[in-house]
Amino acid sequence: MIANYLIGLREGLEAALVVGILVAYLVKSDRRSHLPFLWAGVGTAALLSLGFGALLSLGPRTLGFTAQEALGGFLSIAAVALVTWMIFWMGRTARHLRTDLQHRLDSAFAAGPVAVLVVALLAVGREGLETALFLWAAASAAGSNAQPLLGATLGLATAVALGWLIYRGALRLNLRVFFAWTGVFLIVVAAGVLAYGVHDLQEAGLLPGEHALAFDVSAVVPATSWYGSLLTGVLNFSPETSWLQATAWVAYVVPVLTTFVRSVWFAAPRPATTGPVAAQAGAAR
Repeated sequence: MIANYLIGLREGLEAALVVGILVAYLVKSDRRSHLPFLWAGVGTAALLSLGFGALLSLGPRTLGFTAQEALGGFLSIAAVALVTWMIFWMGRTARHLRTDLQHRLDSAFAAGPVAVLVVALLAVGREGLETALFLWAAASAAGSNAQPLLGATLGLATAVALGWLIYRGALRLNLRVFFAWTGVFLIVVAAGVLAYGVHDLQEAGLLPGEHALAFDVSAVVPATSWYGSLLTGVLNFSPETSWLQATAWVAYVVPVLTTFVRSVWFAAPRPATTGPVAAQAGAAR
């Protein structure tokens, strides 16, 4: 639940900042008449993301066990690849995010109000689909009860509230620090999801070594204990981990975390931007 809350908070706040930049530009450029089209695009993106999440949750139930495990394994690895790409993509482009979005809106104004809807749909839909896939993968690794869904819902609700307060200028967060810390957290969670995906592929018979365990601490950390559930829920920790899972975890987390910390935590300071929303978005990295 904690992991999904933080994933929902981090990804939801990214989407809220994008919406805040788009709304602020329409208001500032005196194009309030386009706001309904923008909100229609945001709403459509939200519905598509919810539908994608429902498809991921309900679709595999019609498959056999082996097919479910194989699909779950491949989707978990795809989620890790997508989230990793997004973390570093944000690091490279966040400083230009406001300008890029405004240029897209300028082009959309010339094409008509429906184009504004498309810009909002693509900008928010990308965040939504990424969030749905990663939340599904993390929830699958943590268990099938309702707590992951509750955590994600609370995280998204908190993100919407924070996004609104930032847009209104009532709240200023050090988003560079926020995204730096949550980026580290996402990488650790993604490593657990990757190990879980490898385990799924082992159960499907597509990868070897399911019973070749690197360690088995199930007697010390029972999966049914509160601390076992906490470790599984937060870090996707498995008390019984195969050598292939452990190798995948280390092979992912060491280079990715090292590169992220060097490129984000020790990056040179960037020039300041103007405007409350722009300044907050620009400080995200």
